[in-house]
Amino acid sequence: MSHGLVKRLSLCLCSALLVASCAKQNKQAFYNTGIIYCSESNPVTFNPQLDTSSTTSDASSHQLYDRLLDFDPESGRIVPSLASSWLVSDDGLTYAFQLRKDVWFHTTKYFTPSRNFNADDVIFSIDRWRLTSHPYHYISGGRYPYFESIGLAQNIAAVERINGYRVEITLKRRDSSFLANLATDFAVILSEEYATQLSQAGTPSKIDELPIGTGPFKFESYRKDHFIKYRRHDNYWRSSLSTAEDDTAPPDNNRESEVRVDDQNQAFGNNTPNDGEQTTVEQLIFDITPRSSLRLAKLMTGECDATAFPAQTELEVIRAKDDLILAEKPGLNIGFWAFNTQRPPFDNPDVRRALAAAIDKNTLLEAVYFDSAIRAKTLLPAASWAFQNDADDTAYNPVLARKLLADAGIETGFSMTIWAMPVERAYNPNATKMAELIQRYLRDVGVEATIVSYDWTTFRRHLREGLHDSVLIGWSADNGDPDNFYRPLLSCGAIPSGTNRAMWCNQDYDRLINDALETDDIEARKAIYRQVNRLLYERLPLVPIAHAYRYQAYRTELEGIKINPFGGVRFGGVKKAL
Repeated sequence: MSHGLVKRLSLCLCSALLVASCAKQNKQAFYNTGIIYCSESNPVTFNPQLDTSSTTSDASSHQLYDRLLDFDPESGRIVPSLASSWLVSDDGLTYAFQLRKDVWFHTTKYFTPSRNFNADDVIFSIDRWRLTSHPYHYISGGRYPYFESIGLAQNIAAVERINGYRVEITLKRRDSSFLANLATDFAVILSEEYATQLSQAGTPSKIDELPIGTGPFKFESYRKDHFIKYRRHDNYWRSSLSTAEDDTAPPDNNRESEVRVDDQNQAFGNNTPNDGEQTTVEQLIFDITPRSSLRLAKLMTGECDATAFPAQTELEVIRAKDDLILAEKPGLNIGFWAFNTQRPPFDNPDVRRALAAAIDKNTLLEAVYFDSAIRAKTLLPAASWAFQNDADDTAYNPVLARKLLADAGIETGFSMTIWAMPVERAYNPNATKMAELIQRYLRDVGVEATIVSYDWTTFRRHLREGLHDSVLIGWSADNGDPDNFYRPLLSCGAIPSGTNRAMWCNQDYDRLINDALETDDIEARKAIYRQVNRLLYERLPLVPIAHAYRYQAYRTELEGIKINPFGGVRFGGVKKAL
């Protein structure tokens, strides 16, 4: 970015800076005891089981809850969390989890726990999304999009309580991504005691509105379009964790063998939790600020300590400030253009190939991502162990595009819609601008495109209803397993959940991705995914566009903040220098 452009952008921020500076004067007392995070929009819910958006994950998953397992954000390894250790049977079907003791749920003005975390909470949390007969399954709508998209419920045969601190999960068939799925943002553990209390009071839906978890912060209040307030969880289990706990010894079971560190660099059975998770700040506030320029202004004046999704045009401004830090890391994500394959003529692969050939992806990358993304050939980024560098990729060829359209009977002047998501994401920081560029390319081959957008909640609901012709959107991985891209984005089972934006169902594709889960052999899985990539290139339900870098902007006063490549932002363990 030129010096002149940085200067002009800085001048444009002046009015926003003045507003933010005045507000800052009224909040200085809070800054000494808390962290303010400038969030871009409202969460859909405070239970990430119910929603796959990063906004919901940011506001809930790592602030309010814990999971049985976690990902180490630096190494990508699976590490213990509420499960202190685990074993896998020799046939790969039974997983035994030893649970951590002395873990307390939140005490709030609306709930006081009488016991600590145990096996009943694990069973309740899993059975809620996997069993339609569970009393809480249909509370808050009965949709669990992530778990539906990967078909996990259908593969679990049983979840059994062996004792108060041991749970066994039995699968119907091998699933090499199972442990990774238990470490995602969506596999949070809820309080069974709180659920029972709410059910008895006749208010079960409050479990998702007034959350109770075991995480580093507890919920205090929420005002839509304004803020979310959290308070420190003083009894957070990581704050006083000893490395010599006596409850981490794996259970003795002759049918099982200790699991190992495999070729995916995932540590199975490691008894060491994440270090440095002690929460020192008393309060956490999510300041809901949709405009990127205002988020930056608040960050620069100190009204916010960290901000979500800095715009590409703002990165150099942030880098130039001595009191700001811009952390960056290659992202496990994919930005794409998906076609609604259940709507003619987009059900025709030749039409989809024509539209793909009509656009120049390199220009899209330069205009929208600047230098912060790489061109995508497949769904998988280079950080994935199954990345295929020599995969086929559709080249810009407007002559071929016009021919394919003509051969398919698409006449000049054909009209379609391009839905552009209204929020900024790392995988697509400016969907509207990208849609405008694609609109021009399509006009060159005789196609008239109309750009459509709504507020984020309405946008996602209409996508699930299949009202779009095509959509510019993307996906950020919830774990490092390739299945976390292939299954949620394009499997038949992911259509009802809404994560399959192409609404594409192909039996050969489903068979291949299922075959890949039946083996732990990395090379065998890589070979299968090469077949998957070839099938997607030939059928083209979506056009992979970019794998973007992830950015986190924050003030130098914050210590311990890290970019989490596997999901939502984490403020547990983040300190603030006074």
